[in-house]
Amino acid sequence: MITVFSRKVRHLPSAERGASLIEALVSLVILAIGILGMLALQGASLRNNQSANERTIAVVASYSIIDAMRANRQAALNGAYNYNINTPNCATPSGSTQANLDVAAWLASLQADLGPSACGNINCTLGLCAVRIRWNDERATEGDAAFSIDTEVRL
Repeated sequence: MITVFSRKVRHLPSAERGASLIEALVSLVILAIGILGMLALQGASLRNNQSANERTIAVVASYSIIDAMRANRQAALNGAYNYNINTPNCATPSGSTQANLDVAAWLASLQADLGPSACGNINCTLGLCAVRIRWNDERATEGDAAFSIDTEVRL
C-alpha cells in the first residue's frame, strides 16, 4: 500500500496581499529622508569647518603683522604701519620703507588666503595697536558677507 501525503496550501485573502511590499516601501521612504538629513548635516558641517579655518587664518595673520611691528617697533609707534581698511580696493601702500613692504606683503597674503575681498586695518596710537581683518564669510554666516576679527596689543 502506498500512501501519498498531500499538503494543503492556504491562500491569503486578497485584502492581505502586498502588505509586506507596502511596509518595505514605507521603510525605504523613511530611510531616504534620514539619508537626506545626514547629507544636509554634512553640508552644514563643511561650511562651518571652512569658516573656522578662515578665522584661524585671520588670527594667525593678525599676529603675523603684529610680530612685524614688534620687529620694527619705533616705526610702528610713529604710525608707519597704520593702514585704513576703507582704502579703495584695499590698495597696497606705496614706498620702499620696511613698514610699507610689511603691510603690502600682509595685505597680499590676506587676499591670497581669505579671498580677494579680504582687507585689513592697522591703527597704532600711544603704544596700543589695533588690527582688524575683514573678509567675506557669507557661506557660514548665512548672508552676512562681511566678517571681521579684531586684535589689540600693546607694543
